[in-house]
Amino acid sequence: MTTTTPAQSTRKTYGGSRRRLVLAFDIGTTYSGISYSILDPGQSPGIKAVTRFPAQETISGASKIPTIIYYDKHGNVQAVGAEATRDGIYEAAQEGNWYKAEWFKLHLRSKFGSASTLHESIPNLPPNKTIVDVFADFLAYLLTCAASYIQETHPNGVALWQSFTSSDSQTLPSYGPSSETDPEGIYFVLSHPNGWEGKEQTQMRQAAVQAKLISDTPAGHKQISFVTEGESSLHFAVENGVLNQAMDGEGVVVVDAGGGTIDVSTYKRSGKSQSRIFEEIAVAKCHFHGSVFVTLAARDYLRVALAESPFLDDLDHITDCFDKTTKPRFRVEQDPQYIKFGSTRDNDKDVDIRFGQMKIAGTVVAAFFKHSVDCVVKAVLEQKATAHNNISHVILVGGFAASDWLFVNAKEALTKHGLTVARPENHVNKAVSDGAISFYLDHYVRARMAKVTYGSRVCAYYDGSVPEHIQREKDMFVEVDGTTMLTGAFHTVLSKNTQVSEEKEFSRPLIASFSQSFALNKIEVEIMCYRGELTKPKWLDVDSDNYTTLCTVSAYLPSVYTISTSGKAYYSVAFEVVILFGLTELQAQMKWMDNGTERRSAATVIYDDN
Repeated sequence: MTTTTPAQSTRKTYGGSRRRLVLAFDIGTTYSGISYSILDPGQSPGIKAVTRFPAQETISGASKIPTIIYYDKHGNVQAVGAEATRDGIYEAAQEGNWYKAEWFKLHLRSKFGSASTLHESIPNLPPNKTIVDVFADFLAYLLTCAASYIQETHPNGVALWQSFTSSDSQTLPSYGPSSETDPEGIYFVLSHPNGWEGKEQTQMRQAAVQAKLISDTPAGHKQISFVTEGESSLHFAVENGVLNQAMDGEGVVVVDAGGGTIDVSTYKRSGKSQSRIFEEIAVAKCHFHGSVFVTLAARDYLRVALAESPFLDDLDHITDCFDKTTKPRFRVEQDPQYIKFGSTRDNDKDVDIRFGQMKIAGTVVAAFFKHSVDCVVKAVLEQKATAHNNISHVILVGGFAASDWLFVNAKEALTKHGLTVARPENHVNKAVSDGAISFYLDHYVRARMAKVTYGSRVCAYYDGSVPEHIQREKDMFVEVDGTTMLTGAFHTVLSKNTQVSEEKEFSRPLIASFSQSFALNKIEVEIMCYRGELTKPKWLDVDSDNYTTLCTVSAYLPSVYTISTSGKAYYSVAFEVVILFGLTELQAQMKWMDNGTERRSAATVIYDDN
């Protein structure tokens, strides 16, 4: 285990005039946690964790609970978290025909990349439940747990909690504890895998509304911010002194190895030595090779091994025992491993079951881990190859990082490539929730990398001397002003692998023309992504499978238009779509000129439910 020294806090005092609460919910594939910070005027905020949950004495570990919900046949919640693992719950579920929702986070995933196809054994959602429904129920439970913990552990806890929830308005600043005018309330930080995009964030916000964490209003929506698990882990590493030895000017890869995903992000310090401002220097990646896939590999093996054994009926229980004991304890490939699942009366020598224990060769168990270890190594080396700076250090965090087998083997492979590999001494499973609070308070990352090429579908002026235009004559049309145009062109706004600061605005000048003036009141512009390998994508019919619609930017503009004639009258308005890609959540505005004065209007970013 690599030992590190916690960093000395340099956090500024909270400048607001009222006390605030920030809650970070880390809903993991297998385990979930809560961290929080109470912001008192004039004091430097700290980061605390909820360490006591209902029925938690039935599970190991103080800072997380299992990500499990039981529903009855009517869709009502019957048990959540540690309550869902208490003694007798399995029998109660069987008798009551309950449905178990676990690993449900894997259903809220991008359809692109490695997440597009997952292991067939990923459990289905309960009948008549959407992923938003299940997330909402779990968020509501986490809020209840946070409320109980704060009320029970803080002096005058009941009054303290009521002070956060008494206000009708809970609008809070987008970043950092600095506003003087914000009313009382709670601000939520929700973390998610690197591979999730705006659509998944929208579904999480819908779940928060459904769970009554926030109101479904613009002010309510501002109470939630999103942060990737990779960025949360960087903040955790900074706060815990893990980066103290990282070389100035060189990069560090942060690997968050969790239950479902392995999230890989790369950063470097920005500015002078010991600066706590960081820049992302490689496109963050998300791989579905977390610890649950080790368990699934073990289950596949056990299903075959026990095919002729009466203990096949105990497959689920044996797999669960492997997951809770054999897997986290595995260290030596040469030693046989044992899954203790029954009593001394349980024996089947044909499959090496003696006295309630099943013996498995260490090499077989090592094979269960192979894809995860290989994933970490390959992902880090890819970051090293594509990063804008030299990479010298790798930090491994997350619950799966506690596996000595994963850590030792990944470290051995990466050390051969000149990389220094470390992991925090304690609480690697708190990295995301604690880091999410630090993200809100400290805001260390100021520039991020574009994961894809962003742009829009446009029409090109037809030029009969250009071969590309001649090939697409079937796509010609005549605009209302009489101009001959071509549909199907793609205009790049931001190229993949470009570093973007949070303040950097990207705009696309457009002109909308209609035969009727009222059509100009509401303007909608489709934002697209190109996810392929072309460096300068230009036409939507070239590598067409890699073009997808990201979202629609919608805004109402005042009646600022010009009337033109070209055989007949038509109306047009010139405007610009302004997009901020450098934040953790895409933001947009509409901009236009009104008698020489620049005007802006807030725009709504709409993600297709399909």
